[in-house]
Amino acid sequence: MESARTQTRTRTRALATEAVHAGRDDLAGLGLHVPPIDLSTTYPSADSRAEAARIDAFAATGAEPDGPPVYGRLGNPTVARFETALARLEGTEAAVAFASGMAALSAVLLVRASLGLRHVVAVRPLYGCSDHLLTAGLLGTEVTWTDPAGIAAALRPDTGLVLVESPANPTLAELDLRAVAHACGSVPLLVDNTFATPVLQRPAEHGARLVLHSATKYLGGHGDVLAGVVACDEEFAGRLRQVRFATGGVLHPLAGYLLLRGLATLPVRVRAASQTAAELARRLAADPRVERVHYPRIGGAMIAFETYGDPHAVIGAVRLVTPAVSLGSVDTLIQHPASISHRIVDADDRRGAGVSDRLLRLSVGLEDVDDLWADLDRALG
Repeated sequence: MESARTQTRTRTRALATEAVHAGRDDLAGLGLHVPPIDLSTTYPSADSRAEAARIDAFAATGAEPDGPPVYGRLGNPTVARFETALARLEGTEAAVAFASGMAALSAVLLVRASLGLRHVVAVRPLYGCSDHLLTAGLLGTEVTWTDPAGIAAALRPDTGLVLVESPANPTLAELDLRAVAHACGSVPLLVDNTFATPVLQRPAEHGARLVLHSATKYLGGHGDVLAGVVACDEEFAGRLRQVRFATGGVLHPLAGYLLLRGLATLPVRVRAASQTAAELARRLAADPRVERVHYPRIGGAMIAFETYGDPHAVIGAVRLVTPAVSLGSVDTLIQHPASISHRIVDADDRRGAGVSDRLLRLSVGLEDVDDLWADLDRALG
C-alpha cells in the first residue's frame, strides 16, 4: 500500500472520489474488493537482527517500519488504511489514529511537553473535556486562555501549541483560521475540525500544522465506533506514533475498518445533513419560542439554539430526535451542553464562552426535515 505521503503528493482526484478510494488503491492488485480486517496482535519474523534494526529505526524517527508489521501496538495494516485515507482528505502528509479523540489530543500535548514546551494558548469554547484536560493540567501543561486577537501576545518561549476549534463546540463560533495561523508564528496551530470535517473545511490549507478529529463523530458517522485522529506532516506524525507506542492508546483494527467504511459516505452524509440543518435553523430562527439560533457560515449539520422556555423540558419531550451525547451520527441527537458535554467546565468560564444555561445543541442526521421539525415543534411546547 502506498504511504500517505506518497498519495498526498499525487492527489488529483476530487474529494468525493478520494473518500471512496483512498486507502484502497492496492486492493485490485491483491485480488480484493473490500479492505481486509487484520486482527493480528503480533507477526512472525525469523530474522531477529533485521527486526531489531527496524525497531531501532522506529525509535529514532517514528517512521512506519518498512516491510511486514511487527506488533499491534506499533502499527496495524487496517488502521493504516484509514490513516492514509484521512490524510488524503485533509491534504496532509500523514495521519495518526488513536483510541479516542482525547487520546489523540493527549498525544499531541505529550509530544510538545517532551521538548519542554508545556505552555498552551487556547481559545474558548472548546469541547468540555479538552477544556478540562488543559485547565486541570493533567498532563503537566499550563494554559493561557485568550480571544483570537490575543494569541500573538499570549505566546511565550515555552509555548508548544495553539489550540482552537472552528466551528466551536457547542456555540458554533467560527474563526479566521488563516489569521489565527499567522498570529501563531512558528508555534504549531492545532485546529479541531470535528464539526466541519474535510468536506467543509481543510485547516491545513489555511496554515494549521495539526488537524484533530474525534473520529467517533462524522468520520465514523454511525454511532458505533470510538476513535481519534491527528492529520499532520510526517515529522510530527513520527513523534505521535512514538507516543502512541509508548502509551498504548492504539485504535482497534475493527474500528479502523469501520472508519474507513464511514469515510466512503462522508461527503454524501455531511452535505445531506447540512441541507436539512440549514432549513431547521431557518425555522428555529423564525420561531417565537426560540431566543437565538447559532448556525455556522460554512454550513454543516450542527445547530445550537437558546430557548425562552425550559431547555430540559425540550430534551424530555423529543420522540424522534434522540436525547444523547455525541454527534455526527446518521440519526439526529440533542443535548444540553451545560448539563453534560460542558458540565466539567467551570460555570463562569462556560458562560463567558457563550455556553448559556438555555443553550441546546442539535446534531442533525439524515431523517426527513419535516419529520424532524414536527418533533422539535412539539417538544418546544
